[in-house]
Amino acid sequence: MTINIKGELIDLSQPKIMGILNLTPDSFFDGGKFNTIDRALEQTEKMIADGADFIDLGACSTRPGAPEISETEEQKRLFPVLEKLLENFPEVYYSIDTYRAAVAEGALSRGAAMINDISGGQFDPQMMQTVGRFNAPYVLMHIAGKPQEMQNNPQYENVVQAVLKYFSGRIQLAYEAGINDVVIDPGFGFGKTMDHNYELLRHLDLFQSLELPILVGISRKSMIYKKLGITAEEAGNGTTVLNSLAITKGANILRVHEVKEAKECVLLLDAL
Repeated sequence: MTINIKGELIDLSQPKIMGILNLTPDSFFDGGKFNTIDRALEQTEKMIADGADFIDLGACSTRPGAPEISETEEQKRLFPVLEKLLENFPEVYYSIDTYRAAVAEGALSRGAAMINDISGGQFDPQMMQTVGRFNAPYVLMHIAGKPQEMQNNPQYENVVQAVLKYFSGRIQLAYEAGINDVVIDPGFGFGKTMDHNYELLRHLDLFQSLELPILVGISRKSMIYKKLGITAEEAGNGTTVLNSLAITKGANILRVHEVKEAKECVLLLDAL
């Protein structure tokens, strides 16, 4: 299981860690903490030291109910930070969390390595073709609805079957657009109830049938803190527990706020 990033084959047989760097003022857990260049540099340096394999930059919050910002505002938040990170840490692979083709094109042309699209190409019909032109890896996520209303009343007859069917169609479109390296993300918390999220996690191993790398992003999400009756700030331990379970069920990339703890999960489970 490998992906090709800028001509280098990245082996995913041992799970990799994607550190989250939110450049937004309103993300659900760390909004406003890293939305200046100096703070972004400091946090990136820490995540690299802790063992991050990728850094995922997001400049547009996609938490449930988040207001949509303009493309111009997203670029204004993202590009100066990305350029500074590439200047200071050029050896790092930067993933860009965006659903807009113009933002993806600007980031990839500046040196970003991959695109992480919550919409799987649904929100911008030019996204897949843009990623394909750059021959970049593409994280294709499942979402039902848009962030503004996706949690209003999500319903599925069978959430696992629905997500698998969605991937079958979207993966084919990605290949037709010239994307060679697709990573799938079931989209925990994106148009799913708590029960849906746990059903997906329980059957995560079934997604290995698609024979593609699997990214899991459950760090400090409501499926943890609401289940335990705590806050997102208190959900670090629960995140570690579910990340460990995800690895045993085939996760190849963990997208997390705390890199060190996730890296320890990988190393300890690899020792078994």
